[in-house]
Amino acid sequence: MSEFFDALETRDPAERERDLLAALPRQVLQAQTAAPAFGEILRDVPAGDVNSREALARLPVTRKSELLELQKARRADDPLGGFAAVARGARMPRVFASPGPIYEPEGAGRDYWRIGRALFAAGFRAGELVHNSFSYHMTPAGAMMENGAHALGCTVFAGGTGQTEQQIEAMADLRPDGYVGTPSFLRILLEKAAEKGIALPSLTKALVSGEAFPPSLRDHLAGLGVQGMQCYATADLGLIAYETAAREGLVLDEGVLVEIVRPGTSDPVPDGEVGEVVVTTLNPDYPLIRFGTGDLSAVLPGVCATGRTNRRIKGWMGRADQTTKVRGMFVHPSQVAAIVQRFPEAGRARLVVEGEMGEDRMTLHVECSAPPEGLGERLADAAREITKLRAQVLLVPAGSLANDGKVIEDARSYR
Repeated sequence: MSEFFDALETRDPAERERDLLAALPRQVLQAQTAAPAFGEILRDVPAGDVNSREALARLPVTRKSELLELQKARRADDPLGGFAAVARGARMPRVFASPGPIYEPEGAGRDYWRIGRALFAAGFRAGELVHNSFSYHMTPAGAMMENGAHALGCTVFAGGTGQTEQQIEAMADLRPDGYVGTPSFLRILLEKAAEKGIALPSLTKALVSGEAFPPSLRDHLAGLGVQGMQCYATADLGLIAYETAAREGLVLDEGVLVEIVRPGTSDPVPDGEVGEVVVTTLNPDYPLIRFGTGDLSAVLPGVCATGRTNRRIKGWMGRADQTTKVRGMFVHPSQVAAIVQRFPEAGRARLVVEGEMGEDRMTLHVECSAPPEGLGERLADAAREITKLRAQVLLVPAGSLANDGKVIEDARSYR
């Protein structure tokens, strides 16, 4: 593939890193001075010193659940909780809601959520008609895709969700070049059209998001005539990563700085290890600094075969918030992290909860190459102190725990 959305995609990786780190202090300062909530979160942080990944990693992670609570606490004064850096009016044309609800601004400007890059990689081009089956109601998904399609010079049919037969009719009449929406709804549309004997020959490509897109579903859609690619985006951050024709993970967007951290902590993990996706956006209107998405992923080695040089991630691999209720009490991944942080000899850990309902048993599996005498007992004491629950401790060799991002595994029987 020789076409690219812009020259940013093929920058030398060292140049990209310099550009990101040069923009980082300005974005931290913007968050501190224009978004009152981040003024509190980043109080006493010298913005000019946040010019490396190491310095960024010392800042607190603000997770989505925390953003909700912080926004609720400030709603009497500001419905957006002090996180938006723009005021109502021309610079904030719309406001949307995410589950919670979290209220989020749409800033002004071309391709505000940066979705155009993902659409281009999926094969969409100027002058084409895009059938948009994301919701236009309350949540921003429909607007996100429409915004990006318009930036490419495409025309959009605002299909929205549901009304399967009417959408198929519109596809047959208008002959769109491609689809955007969830992959499961695309499958419903294509299968229903085939069942009714309605041909949709113009529809050959799709950009899907909003849910998992396993290879089995991708291949099924291809068998129905549509080549689908996926993107990873959120209402808070816009585009985070997108699939290319290489189909080897997702390439990171050029407008975000992404870290993978150990669930329940703010500590980056080595490349290749599964952890929580934490994003710092360079969007000045909604300047989220170290925003914890709650999603799991991992960095892939090398660069994309299409010639795009940005880092790649594996894609969505589950949820990082593995909070579990044990014997009537919540146990959080951050508590597991707090236990092992007390012991320099301890490596990665996983808390396994077993037993039938009402007979919960906790076992803390801890990696340790050369455990000193009594380490297991001390870990058990720390577990009881921090979680207020008893746990057995099992010391295992370094590298023996699965690299799947799980910190708490609920293995109970719910029969």
